[in-house]
Amino acid sequence: MSTTHDEIAALEERLRLAELGPDPNFFEEVLAEEMIMVGQDGQPFRAKSMVVSAHQPGNGPKFTSVQMTDMQIVEHGTAAAVVTCKGSYEGPKGSATLKFMRVWLKKDSHWQIIAGSVTN
Repeated sequence: MSTTHDEIAALEERLRLAELGPDPNFFEEVLAEEMIMVGQDGQPFRAKSMVVSAHQPGNGPKFTSVQMTDMQIVEHGTAAAVVTCKGSYEGPKGSATLKFMRVWLKKDSHWQIIAGSVTN
């Protein structure tokens, strides 16, 4: 039997690989319809359609390397978890390092990201 930590760790690895794909179907599946993201400007917004659109394939790879470090998964029972991590991205247009926080919620045996934030 897997633990919440194991399930979230596996999903976070799938997320990393979906960034490389890019794989918009993964984001369509795991982002809740009403997902709220707090952007670098500190303003909240509904992020699902923007994230899915940003991960559409076309005109070569968006990223050639995506590495997540400093990952912490804090379980809140068996149906919720908060993840914090640092993402390092490299691609044809340059590189960036961002810090993330994601809130995962399990509903009807299916994990989804319901909220998150991204900062420099």
